[in-house]
Amino acid sequence: MVAFNLSVPSPGLFLLVGIPGLEHFHVWIGIPFCMIYVVALMGNGVLLYLIAVERSLHEPMFFFLSMLAMTDLLLSTAGVPKTLSIFWLDAREITFPGCLTQMFFLHYSFVLDSAILMAMAFDRYVAICSPLRYATILTPRTIMKVAAGLSFRSFCIILPDVFLLTRLPFCGTRILIPHTYCEHIGVARLACADISINIWYGFCVPIMTVISDVVLIAVSYTLILRVVFRLPSQDARQKALGTCGSHVCVILMFYTPAFFSILAHRFGPNVSRTFHIMFANLYIVIPPALNPIVYGVKTKQIRDKIIVLYRMMLHL
Repeated sequence: MVAFNLSVPSPGLFLLVGIPGLEHFHVWIGIPFCMIYVVALMGNGVLLYLIAVERSLHEPMFFFLSMLAMTDLLLSTAGVPKTLSIFWLDAREITFPGCLTQMFFLHYSFVLDSAILMAMAFDRYVAICSPLRYATILTPRTIMKVAAGLSFRSFCIILPDVFLLTRLPFCGTRILIPHTYCEHIGVARLACADISINIWYGFCVPIMTVISDVVLIAVSYTLILRVVFRLPSQDARQKALGTCGSHVCVILMFYTPAFFSILAHRFGPNVSRTFHIMFANLYIVIPPALNPIVYGVKTKQIRDKIIVLYRMMLHL
C-alpha cells in the first residue's frame, strides 16, 4: 500500500474564524473595538506630536514615552484592522506570508513594549536617585544607543518564531485558525508535525525575557522608594512619587493582562476559548488607548501642553 503525505510545506490560505461562539455578534463587537482603536490612534498621535514640536518635552523620559506610543500604535494596528475586517466584512482569509508578518509585528511590539517600560524605569531611577548626574548619564547619544539596543534585542527574540513556523508542514491548503489574528503557538498547533521546539521557544524565551524586564523594573522601583522615603520633606516625597505614578499605572495595565493571557493560553485548558480570544483582543487595543490618557492626566508637562493645544484648536 502506498502512503500519501497530504501535508504541504506552507498552506495557500489561513481562515481566521474570529471569536468562536460569538460569530452572530461580530458586527456589534466590532463597534467598541473600532472606537477604542480610534482613541488609541488619536491619543498616541497627539502624544507624538506634542513631544516632537515642544522643546520642553525633549527629555529622555519623553523620548522613551514617544517610543512607547509608536510601539503601541504598531501593536494595535498589527491586529485591530484585520479583526474589524473579519467582524464587518467577513474577510477571513489571510495568506501564509501575511500571517507570519502579522504574527511577527504583534509579538515584536509586545516584547519591545516591555523593554521600553524597563528603560523608563531606569530613567526614573537615575532622575530620582542621581539627579545631579542625570544629564551626564542619559545623554542623547546614550539614549539612541539604548533605543537601538532594545529594538534589536526584540527583533532577535521574535525572528526565530518566523523560521520555526516556516519549517512546519500543514495539512491542507485552507486551514481554520480559531482566532482573530495570527499568533505563534496558535498557528504552530495547526501543523502536521512535532511542535515541541515551537512551544518551548515560543513560551520560554519571550516569557523569560519579559520576566527579566519585570525583575529589573521591580529593582528600580525598590531603589527609588528607598530614596523617596528618606527625603526630608513630605512635598518632595509627593513630587517624586507623582513623577512615577503614571509609569506605574502603565506597567500594571501592560503586564497584568499580558501574563494572564500567556498563562491561560499555556496552562489553562479549562479557560473557555471564547473568553481567551476576547481577552487577547482587548489586550492589543485597550493598553494602547489608555496609555496616552494616563500620561496626559498624570504628567503635568503633557497635561499643560494638551490644554494649550485644545485652546488653540478652539480659536481656529
